[in-house]
Amino acid sequence: MVDWNLAVATATRLVRPGPDVSRDEARAVVAELRRHAKASEEHVRGFTRMGTEGLHDTPILVVDRPGWVRANVAGFREILKPLLDKMQERRGNTPGGAVMSAVGGKVTGVELGMLLSFLASRVLGQYETFAPSTRELPAGENGGGRLLLVAPNIVHVERELDVQPHDFRLWVCLHEETHRTQFTAVPWLRDHLEGEIQSFLGETEVDPMTVLERVREAAQSLAGGRPEGEEDDGGRSLVEIVQTPAQREILGRLTAVMSLLEGHADFVMDGVGPSVVPTVQEIREKFQQRRAKGASRLDLALRKLLGLDAKLRQYRDGEKFVRAVVDQVGMDGFNRVWTSPNTLPTKAEIAKPADWVARVHRKAES
Repeated sequence: MVDWNLAVATATRLVRPGPDVSRDEARAVVAELRRHAKASEEHVRGFTRMGTEGLHDTPILVVDRPGWVRANVAGFREILKPLLDKMQERRGNTPGGAVMSAVGGKVTGVELGMLLSFLASRVLGQYETFAPSTRELPAGENGGGRLLLVAPNIVHVERELDVQPHDFRLWVCLHEETHRTQFTAVPWLRDHLEGEIQSFLGETEVDPMTVLERVREAAQSLAGGRPEGEEDDGGRSLVEIVQTPAQREILGRLTAVMSLLEGHADFVMDGVGPSVVPTVQEIREKFQQRRAKGASRLDLALRKLLGLDAKLRQYRDGEKFVRAVVDQVGMDGFNRVWTSPNTLPTKAEIAKPADWVARVHRKAES
């Protein structure tokens, strides 16, 4: 259904070149990011009071844009395999299905590559939860993930914002290290998320061509090939077209978890920042403006189509939830959220933190 090798080749061919740096400058950036990532471990764990179990099983990789593409294609391939096998089986039972799959796989590979080339120049860092390990891109043993820091993107943004490079690089590392801490200190979290995602994908009954058409529309938006006024297609994202009632319920739970994880990372970054990042206030203000504004009208359209605008809301809503809970019951009280899937906040509780406090703390104290 998807020619993954063609997706990688297309994305690496189309991805924008990184900022102009000399070889010595590039080496210095990579070395500094590695130092900051290591220093962030102690900062984050001290602030969050979360454990270190599994920490050293998850490597930290400083990558370029093609490296980010290869890592994410490997992750997509792993997590989407059950769904794509199901779609392939359905297609194989139709007349001419094998030929259509071969052709469709090439087309989808090119279009997925186009989308990844767009995203590859925007991601600063990422904790890859479901990453399979390869010689080129190692991951943790026993299902552990890996932390990616995309060096050219970090340099590009620090120059664009005109902020102190040393401070900005540490600030980014604090956010990404928080995600690494979440998954290494909470052993059940990865399997819980994977189970929810597979349940969501397992409920998918949409015709494969509908999904491929949505990817095609996104790629056409990227290429500027869609008619004026049609770029948001009524506001539906790729995720929204495959929602059954059961999927909407699962997606609500996933949204709550992702809001928690992203908001917690922002909260920790702001909490640790003032003591170790002298210019954190300037960085935060400029970065928030950039995050809210987006780069262009096309960027805003694609963010909506891909569901990235929902991710921005997750940062805001999740950070408010974490801050409100910590204010009410302290960091140790907040950390009860990591006890089990039953103590994760619901989507409604993200919006009303007091309801989570009442449910989890009253239950624990009764």
